[in-house]
Order: sequence, then structure tokens, then C-alpha cells
Amino acid sequence: MSKEDKIEVEGVIVKALPWALFEVKLPDDFGGGWIIIRAYISWKMRKNFINLIEWDSVLVELTPYDLSRWRIIFRKK
Repeated sequence: MSKEDKIEVEGVIVKALPWALFEVKLPDDFGGGWIIIRAYISWKMRKNFINLIEWDSVLVELTPYDLSRWRIIFRKK
């Protein structure tokens, strides 16, 4: 799978859940509202001890093979 196959979207963390899961708010392009999804932290972020708190702006990605698992790959300043 190449890098071009992945879908990347910018969102905001709304809530921290147990087991390194987060609820992330994404913009809805069709309805003009918001979508709330659950995402987990990527291995590189765990390895480098990057902490995430509520209202952090993050970049999440989705692979076309499993549309139910979102992954947080980057925290924006």
C-alpha cells in the first residue's frame, strides 16, 4: 500500500478515552456540520511520548482497507 492510498483529514480532539483512544471531531463537507470519530495513536507517537490533550489539533488518516479504524499521525501546534 502506498502513501497515496491513505486519506488524511485534520480534526480536533474532543475527549480522551481509555486504552489510548480519542474522540476526534472532523468537519463534514456535505452537511456543513461535524462528525465525531474514534481514533488511536500511531506507534511513532507512542514511542516518542507525544501527549495529546483535549482541543489539540491533529491529523488523522484512514486506509481504504479498513474504513472503521482511524489513526492519529500528527499533532499540530
